[in-house]
Amino acid sequence: MNITYRNDKDVEVEDMIEVFRNSGIVRPINQPERIQTMIKNADILLSAWLGNRMIGVARALTDWSFCCYLSDLAVDKEFQNSGVGRKLITKVQEEIGKEVALILLAAPSAMTYYPKVGFEKIENGFMIKRRIS
Repeated sequence: MNITYRNDKDVEVEDMIEVFRNSGIVRPINQPERIQTMIKNADILLSAWLGNRMIGVARALTDWSFCCYLSDLAVDKEFQNSGVGRKLITKVQEEIGKEVALILLAAPSAMTYYPKVGFEKIENGFMIKRRIS
């Protein structure tokens, strides 16, 4: 399996929606204009490809100095447990450097995954949820 990784925002909204749909992650896949805005405003957008099929994505927001929020990590279920997610995380870390903390909010179904790929669980976080889905 020859998986390639790209570091650019030149991805089609339809490809991103398909990865979200096939990964099980909950995102506004019925709002393509919102997905386009998510792509456009990302500081980092890394994607995994098998030929011309996008099979994974990591999208992050960062100040490039202190912290980086990994807002999406999605891998098509067909390719989960094959190292694609781990490789996308590694590539995000390479982009941000060693001085920048990588932070995320995990879906309940992914709580056991993240410790396996180097994340530590933190208890000192808070959030104000979005008022409109």
